[in-house]
Amino acid sequence: MDGTLVDTEPYWMAAEVELVASFGGHWTHDDGLALVGSGLWNSAGILQSRGVTMEADDIVNWLTNRVQTMIDELGVPWRPGALELLAEIREHGIPTSVVTMSVRRMAEQIIARVPFDGFDIIVAGDDVTNAKPHPEAYLKAAQLLGVDPREAVAIEDSLTGLAAAVSAGTIAIGVPHMIPLPESDEHTVWESLSGRRLADLTDLAASRTPAR
Repeated sequence: MDGTLVDTEPYWMAAEVELVASFGGHWTHDDGLALVGSGLWNSAGILQSRGVTMEADDIVNWLTNRVQTMIDELGVPWRPGALELLAEIREHGIPTSVVTMSVRRMAEQIIARVPFDGFDIIVAGDDVTNAKPHPEAYLKAAQLLGVDPREAVAIEDSLTGLAAAVSAGTIAIGVPHMIPLPESDEHTVWESLSGRRLADLTDLAASRTPAR
């Protein structure tokens, strides 16, 4: 979701700077980049190591509240081509899920702003035991959708997200945003979703799905 469907990473980074500064610390842009794609509780541990003397749950709640406030005040910055591709997918009745390490209440806030029925289910960071790069979230999404993960396409913007998608066995696409993504035989890299169509997904799926 963050960085793939919506460009909220700058909101998260601003919230991290604000939180660390409130404890007298200094948080850089590179520090923020290091957390892109990480689970919120993993990020909380790093922030604690940088002087934020709060419990992990409290850090997660504070950051989420701050980002949700920015969404309300500044709006949802959709990533180029994301809504257009999603709309075409839904017009063809294809089941979809958001798989995010943000907590459910934030995912629901953003999904509610999609101007059509965009997703069947949400798998959020507080719905799983293991954060990305563990495949649990993607495996759970596939199970809830009733699909074989090997026949599902996952779109990610981070290295940890791609690792989770690949480990789950999905047909993984990386769309770089804040950080570059390497080429690999295990996943496909698209520079943007702008101009991408459902046919691009079905062609990729046909080329990647193992023969039965």
